[in-house]
Amino acid sequence: MPKIDSKKIKKLFPIFSKKENKNLVYLDNAATTQRPKVVIDAIKDFYETHNSNIHRGIYDLSEKATNMYEGTRLHVSKFINAKSSEEIIFTKNTTESINLLAYTLSDNMLQKGDRVITTALEHHANFVPWQTMAKKKGFILSVVPVKEDYTLNMEEFEKLIKEPNVKLVCVSAMSNVTGTIPDIKKIIKRAHEVGALVMVDGAQSIAHEHTDVQKMDCDFFVFSSHKMFGPFGVGVLYGKKQLLEKLPPFLYGGDMIKSVKETCTLFNDTPWKFEAGTPSVADVVAFKKAMEFIDELGIENIKKYEMSLAKKAVEMLKKHKQVKIIKPKNLELSGPVISFVIEEIHPHDIAEVFNKEGIAIRAGHHCNQPLMASLGIPATARISFSIYNTEDDIKRVDIALKKLFKLFKK
Repeated sequence: MPKIDSKKIKKLFPIFSKKENKNLVYLDNAATTQRPKVVIDAIKDFYETHNSNIHRGIYDLSEKATNMYEGTRLHVSKFINAKSSEEIIFTKNTTESINLLAYTLSDNMLQKGDRVITTALEHHANFVPWQTMAKKKGFILSVVPVKEDYTLNMEEFEKLIKEPNVKLVCVSAMSNVTGTIPDIKKIIKRAHEVGALVMVDGAQSIAHEHTDVQKMDCDFFVFSSHKMFGPFGVGVLYGKKQLLEKLPPFLYGGDMIKSVKETCTLFNDTPWKFEAGTPSVADVVAFKKAMEFIDELGIENIKKYEMSLAKKAVEMLKKHKQVKIIKPKNLELSGPVISFVIEEIHPHDIAEVFNKEGIAIRAGHHCNQPLMASLGIPATARISFSIYNTEDDIKRVDIALKKLFKLFKK
């Protein structure tokens, strides 16, 4: 595999060539990545050449569109090493994938008095659905805290997993706030030993780490296209086929049925029974190009390059004594996401000063208020890297920080 040449790669992303973005340093990749031209062209090509609804038409155009759509499903299954494409369900995003599971599992596999374990690292999308269902259905939601070094408290996890009636563990493969990477294999192993299922939120990890769901042995895995150079509006839910077949549909309507009578409905097979209505066909088709783009670069090359940037960024931030880094000190335990705070300067003010310097970062609670509360802070500033970022971007952050301190006289 060739090494990552970020300057060449950056030219493959049209947004950076636009006059208004000439000075842009984009460091909000944990929220969404930019799209390479091959993905944008794929969307345009579908609408100009292949536009048709899928699964319904018997004419050539519809059959071609259907084959392209299902071709992406097959590619997803290979990308994460599922046993078959029938274990891949398309949704709108990671949030919908988790909600699908929260509703269907709560109706079929979770009962009053059962226990669901989640963690303080979770995005609201992997916390609020379970919290809501727990209140509705009467099961117990337990939260594994983080330690002072921002890693998951595995000692507390061990205590919780030994509690009676643990049926499900929901955990992120990588935190969108701290970049923390929990010991997923150990969590899954322990959960399975007590008969619990495990759902892994891979929204942050999917573009930075090799994902092998069979080797991981998770029961469910969820992620989004838009965080891995693909279009908005496409989410993925992987589930072991024998589990998916036990779950009822989440939405009802067209394309998820085999037959409908006035008195009853026969639902479609997995995975199509979970995909009611017309999907975002062009975006799903273009998503395949995003995965091919990652495959061509090599996920290990991507990881190595992005983590080298993260390491350099941490070293730069440490030179500023006013900055407190909210990230595990051992970078091997985290991804290319760096949150930080500066005493007496609100993260929104940091982001605004950065914005004036042409640097896009995220500031806020990052959809994880329980974590912020446990850390005793309202919000953080966050920088997150991708393959088109460079060492020059880090230098620009350094300059922006110096201007920030001068402005606030720190």
